Amino acid sequence: MSITLRQLRYFLALAEHGHFTRAAETIHVSQPALSMQIRALEDLAGGKLVERTSAGVVLTPRGRALADDARKVMAVMAGLEQGLRQPGQGGRLLLGMIPTVAPYLLPEALPILRARDIGRDLHLREAQTERLLDELVAGRLDAAVVATPAEDPGLIATPLFTDGFLLAGSATRIAQLKGAAIEPRNLDPGQLLLLDEGHCLGDQALELCGLSRRSGRLDLGAASLATLCRLAAQGMGLTFLPQIARRQEIAAAPGLTAIAFPDPSPARRILLLRRASTPAGGWFDDLAEVLRRAGETLLGD
Repeated sequence: MSITLRQLRYFLALAEHGHFTRAAETIHVSQPALSMQIRALEDLAGGKLVERTSAGVVLTPRGRALADDARKVMAVMAGLEQGLRQPGQGGRLLLGMIPTVAPYLLPEALPILRARDIGRDLHLREAQTERLLDELVAGRLDAAVVATPAEDPGLIATPLFTDGFLLAGSATRIAQLKGAAIEPRNLDPGQLLLLDEGHCLGDQALELCGLSRRSGRLDLGAASLATLCRLAAQGMGLTFLPQIARRQEIAAAPGLTAIAFPDPSPARRILLLRRASTPAGGWFDDLAEVLRRAGETLLGD
């Protein structure tokens, strides 16, 4: 008897959730069915893969090794399935985007994607970078738009465009800065409004200012860029505004003003990621071209 893809999928769900009930709910099977497949897999592996504890389960050393191999197998299978269904060419395209890009880039790109038959059945997953990378590796996404280079050698990045950072705040606060050296590291931390932990935009802003999340004077906790812009428009502080978001956020937050930093101005690189097992060309290159063009349009506003 051989190990099946179903067993590997069940085992990876258990490894991810660390609990039989939650894993079973995630993959839509009963807990007894999940337990039976895990026991069968342990028999084939020749030893225990998980240790049952009062809090759930943890992987044994044998289990951790199998989980690593299982992820590779599932990634290869996802690539094969992807090639068969031809995402973007009238098929289902699973695209991930970080929250500080999706609300701005997608409305500009979607009409072009539909016109070129790339987005006839487009499914968007908006999530923070770490979650998108996990789902891309696991085959639950076909591609992902991020602003942080992936360290996983199994992922390949295609640069789309460079998105500059602007300094945004109320007209009064911005006017107070005129004549001063408006450098990120010269900003008063007590005036900065930043995104909550896990958002790469917040981490990038902190790095530019030479700060950390332990800095006691930082105002952290906003879950969206739109929230930050509305707070800044009301005079609550200053925030970093990506250039691609400028038109939409200034229109939505009356009183918000944005100015450029002096050269060399801070910026982030927007990337389109794919698995190494996903061939370049075809739908992927078409998608990259459309997203690049949409980004350049926003940057030209």
